[in-house]
Amino acid sequence: MSDHLEQWLNLTVRWLHVIVGIAWIGTSFYFNWLNSRIRAPDTPEEGVSGELWSVHGGGFYRVVKYDVAPARLPRTLHWFMWEAYATWITGFGLLVLVYYFGAKAYLVRPEAGLSAGAAIAVGIGTLFAGWLVYDGLCRALAARPAALSIVGFALAAAAAYGLTLVFSSRGAYIHVGAMLGTIMAANVFRVIIPSQQEMVAAMAAGRAPDPARGAHAALRSLHNNYLTLPVLFIMISNHYPVTYGHRYNWAILAGIAVLGAATRHAFNLRNQGRSKPWLLPVAAAGMLALALVSAPRPRDDGVATVDDAEAHAIIERRCVPCHAETPTQPGFPAAPLGVRLDTMDDILRHADRIAAVAVHTETMPLGNLTGMTDEERSAVGRWLREAVRSKE
Repeated sequence: MSDHLEQWLNLTVRWLHVIVGIAWIGTSFYFNWLNSRIRAPDTPEEGVSGELWSVHGGGFYRVVKYDVAPARLPRTLHWFMWEAYATWITGFGLLVLVYYFGAKAYLVRPEAGLSAGAAIAVGIGTLFAGWLVYDGLCRALAARPAALSIVGFALAAAAAYGLTLVFSSRGAYIHVGAMLGTIMAANVFRVIIPSQQEMVAAMAAGRAPDPARGAHAALRSLHNNYLTLPVLFIMISNHYPVTYGHRYNWAILAGIAVLGAATRHAFNLRNQGRSKPWLLPVAAAGMLALALVSAPRPRDDGVATVDDAEAHAIIERRCVPCHAETPTQPGFPAAPLGVRLDTMDDILRHADRIAAVAVHTETMPLGNLTGMTDEERSAVGRWLREAVRSKE
């Protein structure tokens, strides 16, 4: 496949992933909101636990929720499952296209000593191992939600740390997200939908549905609700090397996950009429604290001056193979993000970005494909500081 067609395939799958992801997240948020706003009906109805009136798009709607199920099934019953399945399928497709086909650049951490095939095997194994561990915890600790949350978070943070030891920083982050996304989709496929199908089958057979299965499905749905914001962050994190490129990237990810869950909790409580106004300011303060503690520290890179010719030679050797008008690095038909470093003017224009990704966080070159050394990073850092200072 040509690089051009590969880029278009990547774009198409990514676009589909965003579309179906919005559909899944939207229905998840809506039904969690709906469940929290259901109130006892003004006129009691047998078997009905609550109702909700709403207006949207010029129409009035009345939603009724039954204690377990209606006495008779309607002719048309809408199921919400394909949004979740399509999101996982397209997400896994992106994982394959970007991180597995491009394992050398995006996934492999050279210091770990894993081949591309071994790294891919670890990545796929992580997805399924994450679900098996989570599912076992849910069944063992379903009656102790606080313990389940604490143990689950600790294991997820440990998985993030372990993945940073074997994968590139971007690869580690995306696999944590893929693991959580797999858990969410498997909750739908293995627990929520089967529970709903059992309820429908029981009604068709004239049996009373088992409310315990419905309660367990509701618990898994609630877990999906709290996992949504951390997974959304990971989906966009590859644009922010200040997070995944930090020395303690796994801890930053764990902190952001907690803040995302706290933000979701604030809205859930608000929907239930139990507003805790301090939660959102605390989450905002937590993000500010993470920004401060993750700020890049100056390198201990000596005081030797670096002239323009030396800096330009390093950048031309290590960065320009990808970031050029016509890249020479295989797999890059165009300069990533449109950043070209062919000329000195181009380099100075992107000085801050070069310092962020090649000096402070060391996330570029991707997979260090061109073999940039620590000494070269330090030299470029010193030169950039002097070049920026001279312009001020």
